[in-house]
Amino acid sequence: MTPTKETTVGIGGAAESTDMVLNIGPQHPSTHGVLRLRLVLDGERIQHAEPVIGYMHRGAEKLFEARDYRQIIMLANRHDWLSAFSNELGVVLAVERMLGMEVPARAVWMRTLLAELNRVLNHLMFLGSYPLELGGITPVFYAFREREELQAVMEEISGGRMHFMFNRVGGLKEDLPAGWTSRARATVADVRTRMDVYDNLVLGNEIFRGRTRDVGRMSPETVHAYGVSGPIARASGVDFDLRRDEPYLAYGELGDVLKVATRQEGDCLARFEVLLEQTHNSLDLADACLDRLAQLPPGPVNQRLPKVLKAPEGHTYAWTENPLGINGYYLVSKGDKTPYRLKLRSASYNNIQALVELLPGTLVADMVAILGSLFFVVGDIDK
Repeated sequence: MTPTKETTVGIGGAAESTDMVLNIGPQHPSTHGVLRLRLVLDGERIQHAEPVIGYMHRGAEKLFEARDYRQIIMLANRHDWLSAFSNELGVVLAVERMLGMEVPARAVWMRTLLAELNRVLNHLMFLGSYPLELGGITPVFYAFREREELQAVMEEISGGRMHFMFNRVGGLKEDLPAGWTSRARATVADVRTRMDVYDNLVLGNEIFRGRTRDVGRMSPETVHAYGVSGPIARASGVDFDLRRDEPYLAYGELGDVLKVATRQEGDCLARFEVLLEQTHNSLDLADACLDRLAQLPPGPVNQRLPKVLKAPEGHTYAWTENPLGINGYYLVSKGDKTPYRLKLRSASYNNIQALVELLPGTLVADMVAILGSLFFVVGDIDK
């Protein structure tokens, strides 16, 4: 008997199982800049997701090899443009470790203070922009008001609004201006009084909670598999923070103030809550640093360096808890005035890869909520 075949026709254009490939980006309002997401859809549900990166690649790691140890600070400053001071810090810590250099105590506490103020600046941007992506326009206006106050404080000491260039190998560019600590303390207090905007206006909004609760859950296994770090990892119950677990700068003396925020849910809401709680704690840490600086006697804030700075032959790895996660710098020196190799491990690069796990099975409508909750900067991915 001849085998027969069945064919179904007349179902309105396409079968339900037909896959559609959708490109989000590289120029799209939902992609935080020049990022492309290649999605395979089954109806409204995402079957497969592939982040396509590299559109902003500037070759910073190769340029490190053609710049001396003073000049590379400028290059490292820029990959995460919301965390410029913290980016500088990782480079100078790596070079100082190679040189076996001790930094003056006053510079150590100033660096800690400025790193936490930079952390608040970074987090405020996401605390305001994330609700905006979900349709809430008001919080971003508040966020920029607070950011402007902190920017003014940072600009007063460094002259820069985004790229501070205040770190130097051996310390900082210069001491704080007269009266700056009082103005910084007043600004921190002012920002703290307004943080209820995010506690109440955002977290208390039932639409925001409905769009983020139980959406984009990330398991601890995924965190470890992809090297996810920072607030995103801690929102999934991975309790790891370099400031506490491998202290650098003055964090070892701030254990009674430093509180590491964690959640177990691992969803978009948990990630926002961790970011908000961490912002509150950074303001507390800034106050503690200002208190300690008031007790320190006047003194140098940097080391005197030779005209030509050369690191001894060898290699080292320095890592810091940047606002978006772990930043690592692997420095290899041949004894020259330029690095032989300087490899940058950026937080956003690892964090964004987790989209491969988070997006499949979710609705297209939830894609923006998940993408925004990863709190990344595209320059930090492409370097």
